[in-house]
Amino acid sequence: MGQIPLRKLTELKPRPAALDHFEVASADELRAWQRDQLRWSLRHAYDNVPHYRAAFDAAGVHPDHLTSLDDLAKFPFTTKGDLRANYPFGMFAVPETQIARLHASSGTTGKPTVVGYTTADIDTWSDVVARSIRAAGGRAGMKLHNAYGYGLFTGGLGAHYGAERLGCTVIPVSGGMTERQVQLITDFKPDIIMVTPSYMLAILDEFRKQGLDPRQSSLRVGIFGAEPWTNAMREEIEEAFDLHAVDIYGLSEVIGPGVASECVETKDGLHIWEDHFYPEIIDPLTGKVLPDGAEGELVFTSLTKQAMPVIRYRTRDLTRLLPGTARAVRRMEKVTGRTDDMIILRGVNVFPTQIEEKLLTIPALSMHYQLVLSRAGRMDEMDINVEARPDASASDREAAAARLQHVVKETIGITARVNVGDPDTIERSAGKAKRIIDQRPPA
Repeated sequence: MGQIPLRKLTELKPRPAALDHFEVASADELRAWQRDQLRWSLRHAYDNVPHYRAAFDAAGVHPDHLTSLDDLAKFPFTTKGDLRANYPFGMFAVPETQIARLHASSGTTGKPTVVGYTTADIDTWSDVVARSIRAAGGRAGMKLHNAYGYGLFTGGLGAHYGAERLGCTVIPVSGGMTERQVQLITDFKPDIIMVTPSYMLAILDEFRKQGLDPRQSSLRVGIFGAEPWTNAMREEIEEAFDLHAVDIYGLSEVIGPGVASECVETKDGLHIWEDHFYPEIIDPLTGKVLPDGAEGELVFTSLTKQAMPVIRYRTRDLTRLLPGTARAVRRMEKVTGRTDDMIILRGVNVFPTQIEEKLLTIPALSMHYQLVLSRAGRMDEMDINVEARPDASASDREAAAARLQHVVKETIGITARVNVGDPDTIERSAGKAKRIIDQRPPA
């Protein structure tokens, strides 16, 4: 993979004058802004959200105690459990009459987490998504095919408002109806697509089913987020479509998509829009703040949100902070996994992305897979269910299964059964892919 050249990168580089102030500001100016905004955000949360007042008081801290950025470590964390405990509107810092919009998670594992936005918050959100699309190579006047789901999920409307703010022509397709997605891409000729990376694979399959060459499509940039994905998958998608595949990061509790984005000219990690979101990396077990460059759990504090400020929100995403390259703000490395989707199999920590990296090195295997966990007696077991590529023979499949089982054992340290099935046998999702099927009985 990666042998066929992509379209010219120079066409997508931004003019320096087009960048926002804090994308090129000095570190001293940015840190001074962050310190002042942290003081405001802590005070806003303490004065207006009973949960934060109680949590700060219990920890013996007060907003006035923050005199430097390092002092933020004295304040307590916020977790998804806190948001659920205050369902639906207990974390809001403004009266409900000032809430312009509500979003919420799916709530499949309990009460949904609800987030609210003032009109100023929606403006901020539109700005950071526009900045992210521009960093990915989007420009005013381009057509953008938005295949993120609309509704309570923040992806669809977040991408929509940001694209309009940038000056793009938005095609609000939403998720699903894959045949229609391909038809509209073919007929409307968008320059950009925003979608989950796993659903982009389903769109790729549909192109091939219809006998269409995806490299001949109009797409120049794909902006993919909402789930972890590997650089190997990036190469696969880029080569298949002859486009630039760029990562975007966000989560509803912090604002939605647009917290950070890769820049198309480097694709070396996601630049965090630090004028709005202050990042920390902590040891997920001890909660201790780790230095830049160390891998740990990503934590965010909002600096400008009005309706629902978040203070030291534990994202459960594992990454590390790095210096900026294409922009002055710091980068976060591509998310390698989440603490809540980590599999512990016979004492070994495993993330789905580790399996994905291995199967993408085997030509007979597709990118569609699921990990099925079961328990025989007292021992946990794992099956890797993966699809064969359409042109793989029976002997290719057998060899591929043996190869994947071997490399997983040698590099990750676990023994797993590998089942190579026919194409289109793994469940497709128009949103986030369901990679783990846990059939183990409750503990």
